[in-house]
Amino acid sequence: MAAVEVLTSEMVVPAEETPSGGLWLSNLDLAARRGYTPTVYFFRSNGEPGFFAAEAVKDSLARALVAFYPLAGRLGVDGAGRVQVDCTGEGAVFVTARSGYALDDLMSEFVPCRAMRDLLVPATPAPDPPCALLFVQVTYLRCGGVVLGQAMHHSVCDARGAAHFFETWASIARGDAAAAAGAAPVTPCFDHGLLAARPGTARAVLYDHPEYKPEPEPMDIAGSDYASSILTMTKAQVGALKARCPGASTFRAVVALVWRCACRARALPPEAETRLYSMIDMRARLDPPLPPGYFGNAVVRTSVAATAGEVLSNPVGHAARRALAATSQGGDYARSLVDYLEGVDAMNLPRSGISRAHLRAISWMGMSLHDSDFGWGAPAFMGPALMYYGGFVYVMNASGKDGGLALVLSLEPETMPEFRKVFADELARLEVV
Repeated sequence: MAAVEVLTSEMVVPAEETPSGGLWLSNLDLAARRGYTPTVYFFRSNGEPGFFAAEAVKDSLARALVAFYPLAGRLGVDGAGRVQVDCTGEGAVFVTARSGYALDDLMSEFVPCRAMRDLLVPATPAPDPPCALLFVQVTYLRCGGVVLGQAMHHSVCDARGAAHFFETWASIARGDAAAAAGAAPVTPCFDHGLLAARPGTARAVLYDHPEYKPEPEPMDIAGSDYASSILTMTKAQVGALKARCPGASTFRAVVALVWRCACRARALPPEAETRLYSMIDMRARLDPPLPPGYFGNAVVRTSVAATAGEVLSNPVGHAARRALAATSQGGDYARSLVDYLEGVDAMNLPRSGISRAHLRAISWMGMSLHDSDFGWGAPAFMGPALMYYGGFVYVMNASGKDGGLALVLSLEPETMPEFRKVFADELARLEVV
């Protein structure tokens, strides 16, 4: 693996004065994984002078931090000891580096793992007050390409919020008219009180919410030692799969296929319980819906259980219908969860991973690569820089405009070779007319 040499490390502060004070975080913010989410964007050089010049990138970041000023603050605590964001304007950490990698070599070798995260994303401190909230690294490659890596604190926002910030930053960098006038394409909303628990007797916990409780029995936890893969599906393969899953969304159909393949690759006994976890964006499902620019954590954990025998002995459409139970909750479910979290220690919920029989599926399909164009072309790839344990799958749009998908997956090291074989066999069957 090629090394990276750090060239500079500095703080980038907002280009203008920004609001100060404490920003209240909702129960969903506190219940999010306490840590940083590292992502990477790979850009191919277009040969133009000034391609990702550090001063231009810093300048656009400083202007983006005006609209997204909480990211220039620090994680803090209020007088009652509750975690909040202290809007101090101290800035985001900005690192430049260079590497002996060429972009094509890096992309062929890249999978989310600790080594790649350490190579392409700045080191972050313990994710506790008073830590910084945003870390950025621009790595210049031997071929002229660039990797833009970032780590954002999960207590501040979810993946959709992070994409909103990144796309706004990109629009500023490429000189869009609205951005040039100082306005974000979609105005961020920091009113986390929109997801506050209902007062007193109005609280109603209508669901069980097992995803936020300790397992009733000890689990065979998938450890931090995992193998990662990036697998692709063509538009034709996705279409053939959906034809076998009537009424299912693309995400549900794909996750159903991955669930079946994981059960088979893990050689789970028919009676073993396997649980499909997901994260559901509640912005549009609430009544009234959250503002389009809501910047915070607005996703909830959901799950559905089945036996491995049920998943494997039925057609893939059956698993897709089961997945519907984990992805169809409405606003009443979110309100019930927020009320439930009001009665527990939301800052110290169990976050120890999932059983080796389970799968956690997350959709990043709403993150358009073309909205991340900084003025030199859309990324050739974007994705997570790190997986946290085995059993994760991110479903994302593949690069290009052909409608394909990229699946970023982590499994136990001994399971991954068999999964890749089973998955390839399933794709081959899809292509049979």
